[in-house]
Amino acid sequence: MSEENGRKDQTEALPAENGGVLVEMKVAEVEGAEAAGPAEGTEPERRSDSKRLRLPVLPLRGTVVFPAVAAPIAAGRDKTMKAIDRAIAGDKLLFAVAQLDAEVERPDPEHLYRIGTVCRIAQMQKVPGGIQMVIQGDTRAAALEYAERDGFLEVVAREMDDMDPLDPDERAFAALYKEVHERAAEVSRLRGVPKEIVDHLLGGVSTPGELADLVAFYTELEVEQKQELLETLSVEARLRSLLVHLQKQIGLLEAQEEIREQVQEELGERQREIFLREQMKAIQKELGEDIDFQETNDLRERIEALELPEEARQEVDRELRRLERIPRESAEAQVVRTYLEIVADLPWSETTEEQLDIPRAEEILERDHYGLRDVKDRVLDFLAVRKLQEEARLREIREREAEEAEAGDGAEADDGAEADGRAEGDDDAETEASGNGDAPDEADAAASDGEESDEAEADPVPGYEDDRAGETLLFVGPPGVGKTSIARSIADAMGRKYVRVSLGGARDEADIRGHRRTYVGAMAGRIIEGLKRAGTKNPVFLLDEIDKLGVSFQGDPSAALMEVLDPAQNEAFVDHYLGVPFDLSQVLFIATANVFEQIPGPLRDRMESIEFRGYTEAEKLEIARRFLLPRQKRRNGLLPEQLEVDEGAIRAIITRYTREAGVRQLERELGSVCRKSARKIATGSSEAAVGADDLRELLGRPKVHAAEKMEEDTVGVATGMFYTPVGGDIMLVETRVLKGKEGLVLTGQLGDVMKESAQAALTFSRSHANGLDLTEERLRDHEIHIHVPAGAIPKEGPSAGIAMAVALVSALGDHPVRHDVAMTGEITLSGRVLPIGGVKEKVLGAARAGINEIILPAVNEGDLEDLPDHVCEQLEFHLVETLDEALAAALANGSLEGGALAFAE
Repeated sequence: MSEENGRKDQTEALPAENGGVLVEMKVAEVEGAEAAGPAEGTEPERRSDSKRLRLPVLPLRGTVVFPAVAAPIAAGRDKTMKAIDRAIAGDKLLFAVAQLDAEVERPDPEHLYRIGTVCRIAQMQKVPGGIQMVIQGDTRAAALEYAERDGFLEVVAREMDDMDPLDPDERAFAALYKEVHERAAEVSRLRGVPKEIVDHLLGGVSTPGELADLVAFYTELEVEQKQELLETLSVEARLRSLLVHLQKQIGLLEAQEEIREQVQEELGERQREIFLREQMKAIQKELGEDIDFQETNDLRERIEALELPEEARQEVDRELRRLERIPRESAEAQVVRTYLEIVADLPWSETTEEQLDIPRAEEILERDHYGLRDVKDRVLDFLAVRKLQEEARLREIREREAEEAEAGDGAEADDGAEADGRAEGDDDAETEASGNGDAPDEADAAASDGEESDEAEADPVPGYEDDRAGETLLFVGPPGVGKTSIARSIADAMGRKYVRVSLGGARDEADIRGHRRTYVGAMAGRIIEGLKRAGTKNPVFLLDEIDKLGVSFQGDPSAALMEVLDPAQNEAFVDHYLGVPFDLSQVLFIATANVFEQIPGPLRDRMESIEFRGYTEAEKLEIARRFLLPRQKRRNGLLPEQLEVDEGAIRAIITRYTREAGVRQLERELGSVCRKSARKIATGSSEAAVGADDLRELLGRPKVHAAEKMEEDTVGVATGMFYTPVGGDIMLVETRVLKGKEGLVLTGQLGDVMKESAQAALTFSRSHANGLDLTEERLRDHEIHIHVPAGAIPKEGPSAGIAMAVALVSALGDHPVRHDVAMTGEITLSGRVLPIGGVKEKVLGAARAGINEIILPAVNEGDLEDLPDHVCEQLEFHLVETLDEALAAALANGSLEGGALAFAE
């Protein structure tokens, strides 16, 4: 195909000398037709007697030509030009008809409508690549037969006359004609056509049919709609249908005009601002301040890109204007610039997509931590609840959106039915025209009201926002047990950023809320600074050492934290430095503490505590093998196969070189072993192996001397158990009865509660002397001395009551106490045994010391479930309710006979 044949013919909006234009005319693509014509030599002719015409066909793409309308045509294809040449050779008439499918490149008769317009070529001018001409619509015509002739289509067509109303002067028809006339003028006005041209063209129309055709051609309609108007012969029906289209056009144009005015107003202000800024830039360049202007402009662009709340936007814009007015060298300019840079760096709308995959979270927790089963279960419960709350919130939002969509569809259906009723119903043209003009405005207003109502209802679903924010978790436990690392694993499991802020030693409210900008050296609080580092508004935020907050004359930081941690308040947290609200509701706060009681009560009330207990010896051994030793090998440049530390050596480090609840000191000792081994390998050895016997050479003499059980049964010495933050252990309670002044002497730096336990044990012994086989002489004129070794260490707690009573009865009655039995429990004057805490740690400490049997309060039986199975298997437990039962199990010659305590000779 040649380049010329590849071009597409177009009709273009051009001013016609014989009629002008009403509005801009649409571009229409015209194609030449291919069809076989009549016998060669037959000339195109017009047979006026039968109103049948044999004319060349001009297929139109994208437009329809109406009678009494002038349309410009640009033709360039060979076949199109042949049809035009044949028309010029005759009476300059063409049959202009629209294509059914504008995409067809080479239309056949089946691709053309059957109704078209007989047109006359009014003007023609050859241009490079084709012809430009103006055709004038003459009359409607129906194609009776299409045929191909000499490379173009020819048609046999019959002219069609308009069907005028029976009474053109009827009031309803006159009103309809007037309404179409006025609406056409209004459309032209909205499109910007000068009033003089509109009045001239519309004033030149002599009949209603001509008005309908003229307005239909210049109205922006689809080809199918214009073709329908062309095929409508009834003038009244054509005017009615056209009036509906005009009303729609007016509504659309008015909406466009409103939008255009709004945009123009905004652009006008923006262009004025740009002009003034360019002037300012030129002035500052002359003054040598253009670099500062560029920095300020960059800062403005960063801030304008932020999605700020309205209150924050007003404050920031005000500070920006101040910065532009203040000289660069002034101290105030630096303060304002720093403030704006902090605002620009904050994550006002940036969030991290949350991943609440419970199996994956469990896998991450198991991967990063050994033991801590209760803690892991509670964390997984917490994440599962958050997942269900989020799903419920999203489900509720989807249901609300579906309901709103259904309501919107129903409203559209009602509007469509109302419009159809207006188009088909009332015969009173004036009333109908008025209704068609007002209805779109009312519908638009109703739709606008509906949208505002929907937007008002599309707020976050009540009851879910605070739940989604979730409770603040508080991890309580001794140092080194994994509180901080668990928080990091939670962030990893949820796919969130992690940020940590240490609150230890914070004693100023400004540490939390920031300083006011009026102070020299003012800065934002730790919460805002942490979010700035995180770069997202929904991180996992760790508040470390929350129990070590201080209080001073500068305020109480714990009081400021209450607002931060309260889901009902933190969505509008105001940092004193920012001075505007910042939303903290999507932050997951986790706090850590060593001592729960040191946290203020109101602050504790806003957090859910999870207790971290110390690791057992077996857990420490496994942690060292899985995590600590491989990490220390990497840090000290050792390959895994270059150093082998056997299990006995690790266990000896745990028991003889560390005494802690966590594993920090254990890791330091392992690091020391790795360094010593690295030195040996660096001096020529290929590998190193460390056993328990090598530890003294590598680590020196043992630093911890663990308590051990006594070697034999002893009178007046009982083995008690106690709990410390670094684990449980045993202690000896020694009692001696001496002749002298009657009284009770307590030594060993005992606390008040332990002193009261000793006095209760003595009172019980005196009141139950007969049952305990104690003589009056033994109780009278004797001094009783109770001592607990390690006198430099303060001791406190009620759980030593059984041990003191057993030691006292043993000393008074000269009954030996079994050396392989340890005991714990509080006693009363009547001899009942009350429950105590820390059972797991106490039992593990006793087992480590070589104890075989444990005496516990019967109420504490449930606590035995926390013990490892291998510990339960190697120990025998005596669960007692009374002191008699405890004495029977603890004394070597004691037993219960018929419920009463008895002693063997």
